[in-house]
Amino acid sequence: MPNKRKIINDPVFGFLSIPNDLIFDVLQHPYVQRLSRIRQLGLSYLVYPGAQHSRFGHSIGAMHLMQEAIHSLRLKGVDITEHEETSAMIAILLHDIGHGPFSHVLEHTLVDGVTHEDISLLMMQRINEDLASSHATAEQGAAGSLDTAIAIFRNEYHKHFLHQLISSQLDVDRMDYLCRDSFFTGVQEGRVASERLLKMLDVHDDKLVVQVKGIYSVEKFLVARRLMYWQVYLHKTSVAAEQHLIKILSRAKELARTSPLFCSPALHYFLYNHITFEDFAVHSEALDQYALLDDTDVLSAIKAWIGGEDKLLSALSRSFVNRRIFRGEMLTEPLSEEQKTALNKQYAQALGISEQQAQYCWSEHVSTSNTYSEKADSIDILYSDGTVHDIANASEILDLAALTRKPVKRYIFKYRLE
Repeated sequence: MPNKRKIINDPVFGFLSIPNDLIFDVLQHPYVQRLSRIRQLGLSYLVYPGAQHSRFGHSIGAMHLMQEAIHSLRLKGVDITEHEETSAMIAILLHDIGHGPFSHVLEHTLVDGVTHEDISLLMMQRINEDLASSHATAEQGAAGSLDTAIAIFRNEYHKHFLHQLISSQLDVDRMDYLCRDSFFTGVQEGRVASERLLKMLDVHDDKLVVQVKGIYSVEKFLVARRLMYWQVYLHKTSVAAEQHLIKILSRAKELARTSPLFCSPALHYFLYNHITFEDFAVHSEALDQYALLDDTDVLSAIKAWIGGEDKLLSALSRSFVNRRIFRGEMLTEPLSEEQKTALNKQYAQALGISEQQAQYCWSEHVSTSNTYSEKADSIDILYSDGTVHDIANASEILDLAALTRKPVKRYIFKYRLE
């Protein structure tokens, strides 16, 4: 029998362990291994050259933090069985499994009305079926661990706090990506005290809380998240590159109606078919093809399209490959119809294309993000007298208006003519 108790050397958290055979088998599944071929930060490497880390590394790190969180809660007397621990670790390991190449780009171009959360759940259910029928994991309890993992992921398990560790405003997913993304981008403002936050966690009335001693670490966490969003995730150049890529794939999708295009079989499936959620849920082919799709499929196709017959797709692809990505400008108000018409005429004349085709040369986009939401699961602070207060009211340096305000930045991104 192969040794499945592996140790992984993680650059952010050091040596991480795979605690049991079931988690090893989940890690070995092709759907999970695919994450190593998808960048965690999509196109942010165009701004921060070190941002080459994968979604697989993030999933491993989040799984480690889940294990640490459960260990901390057990020390405080919270009842968590070994089965629940394994299930929670699997749930966080698979939480991002449905992401496509370059984050949300596919959701805006190649599929219709399908989110990565939808696909994540379908992939988890498929892995559960595969492991249940596998001789290597057919021992008692193997399939059941994924049943519970899926229930925790969907917030259908009776211990709500386990779901909060996966998806809330202070979950191990956010703790890992802030630490990991700040490490690889070099943006030190995103570094959070994850170890202290985990040690301060507790459970009160089946809800995750933070002991009052950890309030300053929570404040730092919220500030770091705000800074990382505007400095990294919503950086103007990163968003410009994403809008540029969306236009390329949208143009390719349009051409696919009438013309053959070079692309991998997986990308071909999504370019030449109208794929909806029903296709994923009913037909196994859609999920199988999606599982074969990663960053390399898109990048290799774009390089080939440079030499294609379509003048517009060729120009957009060449500028993208050569990092002549769309230029962004701030807008104080939405573009008028007259301004949109003028833009289309300008690009049509400059590139020798139709005004309808010129719409692929620019994009109007709104970026927005809030630090904290009152409507979601709150971050609650547990005081020594047993009372619980929302961080928005408990914090001395963060006021409610500042936490919940949702800044909006409006841009126009345009193809470079010079």
